[in-house]
Amino acid sequence: MNFVESYKTLNVDVEGNIAYITMNRPKQLNALNEDLISEMAQCLKELKKSETVKILVLQGSGPAFSSGGDIKEMLQKPNNDDFFVIMDNIGEMIETLYTMPMLTVSCIQGAAAGLGLSLALASDYILADPESKIAMNFIGIGLIPDGAGHFLMENRLGAHAAKKVIWDGKVMSGTEAHTLGLIDQLVQDGSLQDELNTLLSKWSKKPLKAMIKTKTIYSQMNLEKLRSYLEHEKKGQYEMRNTKDHREGIQAFLEKRPPVFKGE
Repeated sequence: MNFVESYKTLNVDVEGNIAYITMNRPKQLNALNEDLISEMAQCLKELKKSETVKILVLQGSGPAFSSGGDIKEMLQKPNNDDFFVIMDNIGEMIETLYTMPMLTVSCIQGAAAGLGLSLALASDYILADPESKIAMNFIGIGLIPDGAGHFLMENRLGAHAAKKVIWDGKVMSGTEAHTLGLIDQLVQDGSLQDELNTLLSKWSKKPLKAMIKTKTIYSQMNLEKLRSYLEHEKKGQYEMRNTKDHREGIQAFLEKRPPVFKGE
């Protein structure tokens, strides 16, 4: 099976039992537009069939992991005609990553925000630079987390703490996110690549089949809960997109000013 296909928005490399997916929209800080979401879902589904790949590394090209959903593309499609299709594609991407029969690690440098953070949180392990910028910042434009952000934040923090982080929506450093429990490991010395190589070397000496079986048990037991969260997020996001606060959030974003929300 040929995993290294030609994608517009991804680079895919397979080295032995390790696959590397690199989001490749560096000028847009790897913002997740329709093409990237669709290609990521397709690529993950293809890799999921592999009998040889045991570890998947997810990373971003350029200065960021992913700045989140592509707001510029969203503004070019102001109506809701494609909304449910896009949300279903997001759900497919996240569910496939969450249930991959392999160990998955996201490497964060620069921004991991909004949907980009949801994507990282769907992996088993997160490495991050201490100076990276971590934010579940949908609230800034009057929206709620999607990409199972609620479910994934709850898994790592508990519902009460996750709720506060979502409501606050502030940008955290990698160090702050690690202290909170969102990040598994920070780069201590050297580069993010050095830290990744050390982790991969450590995992290579482990019984990977046993590790993957444990991961699979947890993911299968939680699968229906994940799907329920995705469905609630889809309905909730549709509702939020039609609020005055969302329109104000978008206008403030365009005008580069703080939003003035009125709870409407």
